[in-house]
Amino acid sequence: MKRVYVNEKWCLGCRLCEYNCAFANSGEKDMVKALKGKKIYPRIRVDEHDGITFAVSCRHCEDPICVKSCIAGALSKEGDGMVKLDRTKCVGCLTCVLVCPYGAVVQDERGAALKCELCLTNTAGYPACVKGCPNAAIVYEERD
Repeated sequence: MKRVYVNEKWCLGCRLCEYNCAFANSGEKDMVKALKGKKIYPRIRVDEHDGITFAVSCRHCEDPICVKSCIAGALSKEGDGMVKLDRTKCVGCLTCVLVCPYGAVVQDERGAALKCELCLTNTAGYPACVKGCPNAAIVYEERD
């Protein structure tokens, strides 16, 4: 399965991946209308540790503990390996946020879970974070 991978050596910490993600999932056609003056809720986030910046997003784990811990059945692993979130089923317990070892599941504006779905469920059809990274620090590829 293709996944998003990050090369922290190339990450500038510019957060354009976050903005592109939030815009791609906003449902708006205009980035300014979608994001200006609003708190954004990207499904990827930039972290910094010891001066190294890197993007964090769902890794679509082989054996996802978030799926096992979801009391509402809102998280599931699809046949293609992608971990999907049915936001209509999420009750906002946020157990998935607590158990994700990568910190890739976050809380949205309504208090429900939010995670990367590789932009396959929105109109982008290809990870917006990858398209928007000016330094090619984020890639979408299949690896062994």
